[in-house]
Amino acid sequence: MSAAQQKTALRRRMKALAASLDPAYNAAASRRICRALTQQPAYQWAGTVFCFVGTAREIDTRPFLEQVLRDGKRLCVPLCTGKGVMEARQIDSLDVLRPGALDILEPPASSLRVAPEQIDFCVVPCLCATADGARLGYGGGYYDRFLPGLGARAQQVLVCRSRMLVPEMPQEGHDVCFSCVITEASD
Repeated sequence: MSAAQQKTALRRRMKALAASLDPAYNAAASRRICRALTQQPAYQWAGTVFCFVGTAREIDTRPFLEQVLRDGKRLCVPLCTGKGVMEARQIDSLDVLRPGALDILEPPASSLRVAPEQIDFCVVPCLCATADGARLGYGGGYYDRFLPGLGARAQQVLVCRSRMLVPEMPQEGHDVCFSCVITEASD
């Protein structure tokens, strides 16, 4: 079986597992992950932070996004601009977010575009991951296309609930491996 086929099978299994997780566990894990993100040294010195806006099936990043704004940092979130393509867009309030592509909350198209190389701290979602930083996303390829544009100074952080960690991951040439994986056990 090819790596792509293995990923498809793993994605199917992990989506079922994610759907079975207790909502109380998900909420508690999200809170602890958001707290751990703000304690990262790279977050402390970052001027520009990029983070996804979590959906119901992902880490709830709203507390982290609100903290970024309270800390006076420049906050960027994804705006999907085409199939598999997204841009970093600056926001000054979560109130501007509206459902966009795939029903994910997004900033307005008129929001300021931020070049990826200006990002200092980048928080990336996953469906599941390994403890050593291999990531499986939801299959759209958005981050596979976005992450290579980040500058060398950007700290890339992968967030994953500990119950969604797997022992191994099929890998393809375009896959990014993360040196920092944060779970609810990280704080």
